[in-house]
Amino acid sequence: MLTEDGKHLYVSSVEYHDLIEKLAIQVHQSGWQFDTILCLARGGMRPGDILSRIFEKPLAIMSTSSYRANAGTTQGHLDIAKYITTPQGEIAGRVLLVDDLADSGHTLEAVVRMLRDHYSPITELRTAVIWTKARSTFQADYSVEFLPTDPWIHQPFEGYDKMRPSELLAKWKV
Repeated sequence: MLTEDGKHLYVSSVEYHDLIEKLAIQVHQSGWQFDTILCLARGGMRPGDILSRIFEKPLAIMSTSSYRANAGTTQGHLDIAKYITTPQGEIAGRVLLVDDLADSGHTLEAVVRMLRDHYSPITELRTAVIWTKARSTFQADYSVEFLPTDPWIHQPFEGYDKMRPSELLAKWKV
């Protein structure tokens, strides 16, 4: 649910999974056949995992990070991992790159550029996201929702960002 001021988008667990299923439908209906799903950790891990299961394709993981300041709400310097974790040796062939959103577009642009420059075994690369914000400079090949404003997206699992083991112990009375 988007707040009236357009500054916050609250997404329930059911809505989140429905959006990933709609993303899967888009990819499927495109007819494009791919070999591997490469998700960007952390935002692309959940969509990547679900798409990997639906399409029965191996899941590779690349870690990126730029939202560290102000409890993870301010974008800073982008770090991209040197290596990709994949169950099949080196990533190759047709790859679907998955993230949760194209916010500014900088992360996806940088990762796509790096993959094209340094991973020649990748023969074709397409991108998939759940959300694309109007301010994004990157347009994914597949995207479920276009956001004309720039809301902070409250995803259903973000409560864990502030939860610590001591709180779990208290919650579960262990």
